[in-house]
Amino acid sequence: MSAGIHNLARAGLGSALGAAFAALVAPCPAWAQLSVPGPDASPVAAGVAGGPGLALLARKALVVGPEGSALDNPVVLVRDGRIEAIGRRDDVTVPEGYAVEDLGEAWLMPGMIDLHCHVAGLSLFETNDLNDMVYMVNPGVRASASVVPGIDTLRTGLAGGVTTVLYIPGSGTNMGGQGVLLKTWPQTFERMVVRNPGSLKLAQAGNPERWGMGVARTLMNWTVRNTFERGMAAARLAKEGVYPVPGVEKADPEQEVFRDLLDETIAVSAHTQVYQVVLMTITMVRRDLGLPVFLDHGTIGAWRTAPLAKKYDVPAIVGPRSVDPPPFARFTVANEWGFRGVAAGYQSLGHDDVGFNTDSPIVPQEELSLQAALAARFGFRDTSLETVRGLTIVPARAAKIDARVGSLEPGKDADILAVTGHPVDPRSAVVRVWVEGHVAYRGEAGEKLW
Repeated sequence: MSAGIHNLARAGLGSALGAAFAALVAPCPAWAQLSVPGPDASPVAAGVAGGPGLALLARKALVVGPEGSALDNPVVLVRDGRIEAIGRRDDVTVPEGYAVEDLGEAWLMPGMIDLHCHVAGLSLFETNDLNDMVYMVNPGVRASASVVPGIDTLRTGLAGGVTTVLYIPGSGTNMGGQGVLLKTWPQTFERMVVRNPGSLKLAQAGNPERWGMGVARTLMNWTVRNTFERGMAAARLAKEGVYPVPGVEKADPEQEVFRDLLDETIAVSAHTQVYQVVLMTITMVRRDLGLPVFLDHGTIGAWRTAPLAKKYDVPAIVGPRSVDPPPFARFTVANEWGFRGVAAGYQSLGHDDVGFNTDSPIVPQEELSLQAALAARFGFRDTSLETVRGLTIVPARAAKIDARVGSLEPGKDADILAVTGHPVDPRSAVVRVWVEGHVAYRGEAGEKLW
C-alpha cells in the first residue's frame, strides 16, 4: 500500500476516494518514492529484537544520564533493541556470542530529539496536509492522521542524527490539536509511534491575530483557559466513571486528549514567544491550571521569564534560529550586556532545562545540532555537555519519554549515534545511526539503508 493510501485509510476517507487519489498520484515520481518500507532486511541482525547481542566500542560515549556526562573508551552492549549495559572497557565484559563493532575514534551519544517538527507528512502540493485552522481551538485534531512513513524529510533528519520527533499541527489557531511522537527510521506507522498523542499543541499568540477578525490576546487567553478548564473537568468526570454516561452518550472526541493531560502522560507543547505571552503560558497553564507544559519557542526576549520557568518546572525548548544576527534581530536578545543568544539568556538566569528545536521546515530537520552550535556561539555554556543535553535528555524529559530515550542507559531504546567528534561542532559528522538496534544509516560510506 502506498504511503498516500495508507494516510487516507488512517483518516477514514473511504475506498472510493482512496482509489481516485491513487490514480491521481500514480504518475508522480515524488510519490512513487514514498512507499512504506518493510522491517530490517536481516531479522536476526546483531542488536535487533530476536538477534544476537551487539557490543559497540568507541573512543568516547556521551551518556548524559544521571550517572555522568561522558565515558572514555566505552563499551555499549545492545540486545533486543535496547541498551543492556554501558561502561568502560575495563569494567564491562562482552558476553560470548556478541558481535563486536569497533568504531575507532568515533564518539557515541543518544539519538537527538526535536520537539517541533512539521515535516512528517505531505500533500499533493508538498505542504503539510493537516488543516488545523478550523476554529480558534481544535483539541480533537490529530497530526497522526497525516503521517507518511519513510518520508524523505524524516530520512534526511535521521542522517543528521535526529531519531525522534514531535510532529505537531500548525500554529494558525490557539490550539492546533494533538502532536504525535515518532521515530524517524523508515518503517510502518505503528512501529514509528513512540506515543500518540504526544502532546497538545498550544499557540499563545503569533499567528491567530494576523488573520482572525477581532482576535486579540485577551480573547485568546480567555478561549484557551476556558477550553482547558472544560476539558480537564470532563477528564476528571471520565476518570470517576461519570462521563460519558454508559449507553446514553458518547465521549466528545475533542475532550479525549485531556485525559492524557490529567494522567500527565503527555505535556502541552506551547508555541509561544515574546515575553508577555510566554509569561502568560507559564502563569496560566502551569501555575494556575497545574498542567505540564514546555515552551516550544520561547524567543524574542522571553528568556526574561527564566526564573518563573525554573520555579514552575517549565522546560524551554528554544528556536528556531534563536541566535540569528541582524537583520533577524527579533530572534536575538539585546540588553545591557549587548547581543545575547536566547538559550544563553535562560541559562544566565539559572534555568538549566534548555533544549533546541528546528520548527522544520523553517530550519531543515537535519540541522538540529546546528541550533545548539549557534547557541554555544552566542554565549550558551557547555561546561557539562549542556548543548548535548539540550538535544537529548532535556527534550526527552519535557515530552515525558525519558524512560525510553534521551540518554545511554540500560533499559532504554538503542537509539545511538556515532559521530566524528563533539556533535555540536559543525565540523563533526554523523557516521552511523542505530534506531532500536537497527543500523538505520551509514554516513561514512554514503550508504542509504532504507
